[in-house]
Amino acid sequence: MKYQQLPKELYIRNRQKFIKHLKPKSMAVFTSNDIMPTNADGTMPFRQNNDLFYLSGVDQEETMLVIFPDAHHEHQREILFVRETSPEIAIWEGEKLTREEAIEVTGIKNIQWTDSFDKAFQSLMGEAQNVYLNSNEHTRAVLEVETREMRFSKWCRSTYAHHNYERSAPIMHKLRAVKEPEEIEQMQNACNITGKAIDRVLKFIKPGVMEYEIEAEVSHEFQINGSRGFAYTPIVAGGKNACALHYIENDKPVRDGDLILMDVGCEYGNYASDLTRSIPVNGRYSDRQKAVYNAVRKVMKDSIDILRPGTTLYEYHKEVGRMMTSALIDLKLLDKKDVDNQDPANPAYKKYFMHGTSHHIGLDVHDVGHWSDPVQPGNVFTVEPGIYIREEGLGIRIENDLVVTEDGHRDLMGHIPIEIEEIEDVMNS
Repeated sequence: MKYQQLPKELYIRNRQKFIKHLKPKSMAVFTSNDIMPTNADGTMPFRQNNDLFYLSGVDQEETMLVIFPDAHHEHQREILFVRETSPEIAIWEGEKLTREEAIEVTGIKNIQWTDSFDKAFQSLMGEAQNVYLNSNEHTRAVLEVETREMRFSKWCRSTYAHHNYERSAPIMHKLRAVKEPEEIEQMQNACNITGKAIDRVLKFIKPGVMEYEIEAEVSHEFQINGSRGFAYTPIVAGGKNACALHYIENDKPVRDGDLILMDVGCEYGNYASDLTRSIPVNGRYSDRQKAVYNAVRKVMKDSIDILRPGTTLYEYHKEVGRMMTSALIDLKLLDKKDVDNQDPANPAYKKYFMHGTSHHIGLDVHDVGHWSDPVQPGNVFTVEPGIYIREEGLGIRIENDLVVTEDGHRDLMGHIPIEIEEIEDVMNS
């Protein structure tokens, strides 16, 4: 395993927090993700189900977790089922967790092999009145491929049709939105590696290099520092490409006089980082680029100031919209008439700033969390305002990851160059 694992005490606490939300006589089941196929006998790299990982720390396929706090027998209140290893598996795939190793990772004492699940589960269902099943209920999820989790849910409901079924997802969204100190430090590790990659590319970028060459430099720095790679598909967008919000082709040369927008972040220990910088290809910002960059930077600073405990993301985004409107008027991209005549459902500023300013980040880049819940200490958010002027081929976004604290915030990326002078100094050193 490339990354430093977090201590089992974290996962013990996470399970204890989850149990507090269960109804009496309830059992909850969590499954690992599948290893997804590509073509022929090819497979994609394995990526664990984040809810299972949050509750156990196990980063291995064919894993199932059963939590049944009211089970009559104490040893059945937590059971982890893992794939049985063998000499043949060790030769072809590498060794899997032994029972002793699984205990050390999770703090769960009852470790069984996955092929014994059905028999054990049948016995436990005789005691359980409620069964909590998990599902991907992220508001932006696209659910076209049937997952292992979906298959288990269908099997369970058809096999045990007369039980009462509940949803684990709302509980997990609430719990995962507030990070434990160990999680925040793991995210800090991811941000530190991302910072090293930015330092590397600031010294590499010059007119004529390809966007994919810059991506390769970032990927190299991620992997030599223990990351499995990008936490999401990277955006390396020179010039007008920066005005396409989800530009991922990264196949064009960067030109003298243009900016290059890099939206990149590494994953470390399954935790994501998410950073954006808008960099001058030739090492110097033009006057116009400086004006727009400073406007975005001011909105970012002001946004951070109001991202405090007690507000909701809905209220926060409305206020950021007002800030951006003022910035765009100062840049003469909007005027008072545009604002007076705007559609409240589609404010005038959205012509130049189309996306949200912040989202939860954690085990997922767009992490789970209820937007209607007040912001609270331990939430981790991106802050990423941008201005995209398609008629000028100029797109600027700046983004850092911040932990909300009792009295403000902690910037996990505060050490990474962000001001114009800092970026220019590194590029020209």
